[in-house]
Amino acid sequence: MNPRRRGRLLAVSGAVLLIGFAVSLMLYSLNQNIDLFYTPSEIINGKNGTKPVTGQRLRIGGMVVEGSVEHDQKELAVRFDLVDTGPVVSVVYKGLLPDLFREGQGIVATGKLIDANTIMADEVLAKHDEEYMPPELAEAMKGIRHEKPKQIYSAGDDSE
Repeated sequence: MNPRRRGRLLAVSGAVLLIGFAVSLMLYSLNQNIDLFYTPSEIINGKNGTKPVTGQRLRIGGMVVEGSVEHDQKELAVRFDLVDTGPVVSVVYKGLLPDLFREGQGIVATGKLIDANTIMADEVLAKHDEEYMPPELAEAMKGIRHEKPKQIYSAGDDSE
């Protein structure tokens, strides 16, 4: 093999190795930032045969259990339970909850699994109206009755 071909072969091989290394670093980085969606039943029983592991980042969606919201005024922390069709999972969140958050409401929380049935949430999102529900949560919640909260004030109510 002449020196010119050998030089080209080494240059192409080096470029392929560098591109492969860069792609593998990007995939590894993206894998660390993926938040998989789970329902409380999937956290306890597993999803497609696998359970989430402690320390894993995830999103969880469900209904806030009536009477389960506990506020810690000193640390501005809130602990509440979520349920879908079966088991209950606890969520701990430090910060201010969304205005639409209330018991019996559907929410989605993002955080880390700290033990088998407790999530330390970084973010809590409440649904914005009575019709919206994330598709994954709607699929998991089929068959559960959810009563709408009582309306305190109606925008069209002019009686005083």
